[in-house]
Amino acid sequence: MRTIWYIATKDMAVLFAEKTGAFFAVGWPIMIAVFFGLLFSGASDPSGWRMHVAVVDEDQTPGSAAFIKQLSEAKELTVIQTARGEANENVRKGKWTAYVVLPSGFGQARDHPFQGRPASMEIGIDPSRQAEAGLLQGVLMKQLFRSYEDMFKDRARMRDYMAEGLSELDQADDMDPITRKLLSQFLTSAVQLFDELREGSGASLTEWQPFEMKKTDVVRQREGPRSSYEWTFPQGLSWAFICCTAIFGIGLVVERTRGTLRRLQAAPLTRSHILGGKALACFLTTVLVSAVILGIGVLAFGLRPQSYPLLGLAVGAASVCFVGIMMLVSVLGRTEQTANAFAWPIFMVMAMTGGGMLPLVGMPRWLQAISDFSPLKWAVLALEGAIWRGFSLPEMVKPCAILAAVGMVCFAVGVRLFPWTHEG
Repeated sequence: MRTIWYIATKDMAVLFAEKTGAFFAVGWPIMIAVFFGLLFSGASDPSGWRMHVAVVDEDQTPGSAAFIKQLSEAKELTVIQTARGEANENVRKGKWTAYVVLPSGFGQARDHPFQGRPASMEIGIDPSRQAEAGLLQGVLMKQLFRSYEDMFKDRARMRDYMAEGLSELDQADDMDPITRKLLSQFLTSAVQLFDELREGSGASLTEWQPFEMKKTDVVRQREGPRSSYEWTFPQGLSWAFICCTAIFGIGLVVERTRGTLRRLQAAPLTRSHILGGKALACFLTTVLVSAVILGIGVLAFGLRPQSYPLLGLAVGAASVCFVGIMMLVSVLGRTEQTANAFAWPIFMVMAMTGGGMLPLVGMPRWLQAISDFSPLKWAVLALEGAIWRGFSLPEMVKPCAILAAVGMVCFAVGVRLFPWTHEG
């Protein structure tokens, strides 16, 4: 075992001493993970998405300013106050989602909902963006009703509004007599009610409830990654597996063509020692590179695996799998050129169908069915299961068992077919 360990550490030292090999083993997978993480940042969590909305305040009253403050506090919006011309231009160019104009008289109408015309707003948005338009209208209505909710909590304010409405009703000469009588009775009773509440007589306003609402707390069940990096880092790790496999697999071909393996056999080393050392070097390098990439993800990009033990199991199973594939790659061609010509097309198909280029969560169903034949898919699935899918140990068994089985079969075939001498 000591001999195998020496061979493995020698190969690892050679790999990391060469800048190109070290870059493709470590740097390239990190670049893949970070690039796609930045590209799809926020796409996995709709709660992090906000509409950029311009607000034009043509009213310039305390009421309109208070409403704009409410909109600025809404979690769905990023509010920019500007003039109408600039708002229209930026929405037209697609820089902002929409604009909202608060016309003159908005504050008065908002503060006196029972008198005169209702508060009005103007919304400017691309007619093709119906979903955003509906969401924006819902947010505006919610904030407007929030203003009325605050108003109803202020008894003195409500009493004054009712009294003002009663005074204006007496001056409305063109109103239908029946309507005037009904409104007069309603407003008079309302004023008397608020007077009694203010004086402390009668029941509290909170005792009067037109309906009862029962609140039940429901804990949200997260069904997706918390950030884009939680599915791009498994994607980056898949390229680490591919690069380590290619480096060690093609390296074996090079050593065979250059006679290095023949010279090693002249030493007191068996073939089992040599291939065991190569396999151990590939395994340890894959595990080490995976740990470095995941460490960077945790420290710099907020990666929070749900289970570190299962993540270790996933990395170990994937490493076993790609050690076997490495051995199979080493017998694909007699020369370095032919081995590269066979190996990289296989790796590219494996990556395209297994989550190396398009994340598994973004694949159409037909491609997900095809991806079952790619070992990379099971590696990515196991990693995602430990990072954000919330796999239990029984759920992790299937992908890890498939990875281990593929690795052992490929390794056995590679050892059986491995040519120890270079011919031609």
